[in-house]
Amino acid sequence: MSKITASSPSATADPSRWKALGFIALAQLMVVLDATIVNIALPTAQQDLGISDGNRQWVITAYALAFGGLLLFGGRIADLWGRKRAFVVGLIGFAAASALGGAATGEAMMLGARALQGAFGALLAPAALSLLAVMFTDAKERAKAFGIYGAIAGGGGAVGLILGGFLTEYLNWRWTFFVNIPFAIVAAAGAYFVIREPSGGRNRSPLDIPGVVLSTLGLVALVYGFTRAESQGWSDPVTIGMFIGSVVLLGAFVLTEARVKSPLLPLRVLTDRNRGGVYLSLGLAIIAMFGLFLFLTYYLQIVKGYSPVKTGFAFLPMITGMIVGSTQIGTRLMTRVAPRLLMGPGFLTAGVGMLLLTQLEIGSSYAGLILPAQLLLGLGMGTAFMPAMSLATHGVDPRDSGVASAMVNTSQQVGGAIGTALLNTIAASATTAYLTGHAAGATTPAAQKLLQLQGMVEGYTAAIWWAVGILVASAAIAFALINTGKPGAGPVAGSDAGAGVEDEVRIPVVAH
Repeated sequence: MSKITASSPSATADPSRWKALGFIALAQLMVVLDATIVNIALPTAQQDLGISDGNRQWVITAYALAFGGLLLFGGRIADLWGRKRAFVVGLIGFAAASALGGAATGEAMMLGARALQGAFGALLAPAALSLLAVMFTDAKERAKAFGIYGAIAGGGGAVGLILGGFLTEYLNWRWTFFVNIPFAIVAAAGAYFVIREPSGGRNRSPLDIPGVVLSTLGLVALVYGFTRAESQGWSDPVTIGMFIGSVVLLGAFVLTEARVKSPLLPLRVLTDRNRGGVYLSLGLAIIAMFGLFLFLTYYLQIVKGYSPVKTGFAFLPMITGMIVGSTQIGTRLMTRVAPRLLMGPGFLTAGVGMLLLTQLEIGSSYAGLILPAQLLLGLGMGTAFMPAMSLATHGVDPRDSGVASAMVNTSQQVGGAIGTALLNTIAASATTAYLTGHAAGATTPAAQKLLQLQGMVEGYTAAIWWAVGILVASAAIAFALINTGKPGAGPVAGSDAGAGVEDEVRIPVVAH
């Protein structure tokens, strides 16, 4: 039996790292909440502020565009300024933008506040993940830390639906903004006093301005293209123009990054097959998840007649599954098996849960169908998310950890935009086809109402079949591309990290 020679985690690690994790987790929860909390409050806010139906989507889109478009820039700023400073500034800015949104007196003020929230979110989200990456260097501790972070990253959206329902129903839509302020203040104060960032991890090379401009415009065009496709259709000239523009801009960005001395996104971060596999499989899985949040919310509220609060609570099994999958299954197995053996089966388990939901009908039982499907989805996604979050920043040079973290968030944001647009369009087409084919039989008002509901459910199940296929593709990518061994089994492919990561990679295993 070989002897374990690695030094104990406490010998070199930051003693306050677990307290720091609490504040980082709180900030991440706030950012993820904000992607969904406003959805439930939107109808009331729209009425109060006189926002037109045509502009209503911009309350969601302004946040997504600023967040998705500025993430790489935010990650690079974290590497340049220092992650702690970027994290605290991001939190304070997010709190101020939330106060502005809660106090909004009209459409312009609301949309400006949402864009500001997205911009500051793009600064703090990569800083949060890269702080975890540099503070937790021991394999087992890293597994626990990323288990907690993964559960929040995956389940926070569902928590947002519950909280949004409560605040809208019992207080006022403005509280879906004001609730961020205490979160941000506590997390910023805690981070300022507790986090001690390891030295020597900053990237002080000059900022790549062409890279910032090309990546921001390219990502904004991509996210807006998918968002517009949802409302205006795929053949709309502006939608097509956005997609073409996005391809040109992002192509020019890659060419620029290959040539400049100090690139915004060093291509070595992307070309490592393990990290590339994580970004791709995670982005695809998010497409499936975001579409599902939308359909289940509509199904429960419109078809089943649930209130906003009841709808939020109906998502609890998924949150429970995510927490168990991430903090129990993922954390316990991460140091024992290769990441692909958690990610692949995790995505497949989520796919089985999604497959159950293809059986949805108007009269489907919540306890008999929706609850077990959500548990499987949560368990699968929680198990897969945790190693994905850890592997995305694993083996990265500390100078690049901010931008590597930003790529994880970018794949989630772009995946969310694509998922909402793509699956919504598929659902709408299937609903229209069903209504057209069955319209002749609906002669009474009651029959017409029933037909409308049946058409909606038909649309949801058609889109959910696509989501099943997408999760199977995620699993296939994880199995095919991710080839690193378990932490502790030797050097990881592409491990070009500094001392901290090397310590983690080389913790020996007990051999029998």
